[in-house]
Amino acid sequence: MKILLCPVFVLLGACAIFAQQDPKPKTKPAFQYKTEGIEVSIPTPDEPKVVAFNADTIKAAAKYLEDGALTWVREKSCINCHTTGPYMSERPALTMLPGKPSAEVLENFLKAIPDKPSVETEKDGLKYFPGSWTTVWCSLGLAEWDKHVTGKLSEHTDHSLRQMMLRQSPNGAFVSFGEVEVPHITTDFELSLQAARAITAAPGWLAGVKDEDLLARIGKLKAWLRDAQPRNDFDRVLRLQLASYMPELVTQRDRDAALALLSQKQHADGGWSLRDMSAVNDWHFKMSDTVLKVIASLPDAASPESDPYMTALAIVLMKQSGIATSDARIQRGVAWLKREQRVSGRWWMHSLYRGNYYYITYIATAEAMKALALCGELNG
Repeated sequence: MKILLCPVFVLLGACAIFAQQDPKPKTKPAFQYKTEGIEVSIPTPDEPKVVAFNADTIKAAAKYLEDGALTWVREKSCINCHTTGPYMSERPALTMLPGKPSAEVLENFLKAIPDKPSVETEKDGLKYFPGSWTTVWCSLGLAEWDKHVTGKLSEHTDHSLRQMMLRQSPNGAFVSFGEVEVPHITTDFELSLQAARAITAAPGWLAGVKDEDLLARIGKLKAWLRDAQPRNDFDRVLRLQLASYMPELVTQRDRDAALALLSQKQHADGGWSLRDMSAVNDWHFKMSDTVLKVIASLPDAASPESDPYMTALAIVLMKQSGIATSDARIQRGVAWLKREQRVSGRWWMHSLYRGNYYYITYIATAEAMKALALCGELNG
């Protein structure tokens, strides 16, 4: 696995793409995460499921999230959308887990805040700002830390958010470039939504903005999110999340339509499938043959089975929309998650990007813990 161990100014322009697995690894990796004192095996579909979801399996999931994030900052350094990004965006809110989130991971994010400008670039007919995706994940993680750990806005979070907004495209969106783990930073709406989450999560930041240029950029982001045409059903249901961050941007009619669509996608077993949310070619502006072959070769390609990421996200979207935990749709989804956890603590999921390190398993585990926490399943 090749990783760019790069200084910050290079990291922000490249690591989000290239901090991924090689397209054709010479040998199967022995570990998903490995550093001194930490060895996390490669996720496999045949790993046994838990006998019962309980306090011990919750602890195992929490340890998996900690081990993965610590390994990444010690061995690879750059912020990414599949490990440290989900860790910092979701772990701070999991206050029922033992202890605060890792200060070591926080320090890694602080070092990644850019100080140099980024210039719009064009490649393969797409214009984008190198490093835009990295600054979104960096700012989101720092904002969530301030919201849930310290309870107040920090200078470094303010600086990171301002740097993030300087990497906004002229149309108001944050443009994703480079093929990465589906679903993270595959559609511009998803990445722009993460930016909206960052500026609304940071305590008091949005209300305190006075700079005219920054206010104009925020206005353009809101306008783009309000009017953007969805690429796929994934973008359509994400309007529910936008409504929870910036309710003024989503009409009740659009909320009702998104919730109805999400409900229709639920499987008979209680779960949801990410692959139901988009035609393969509509995840990104340019899908490689390698990724297309990976997805087409899955044994359930013709009729995708439920998976933990989309099941957890569907629960999160419903909870953010004010749906009661007692709702039958949520209860069936929660039951699916609780019986699908593996003995390692994680939730297995086949990567839709390469299929060797299965980092989507980490993303899915972080989202599953968020969903279960919102439903009161982690209490005690």
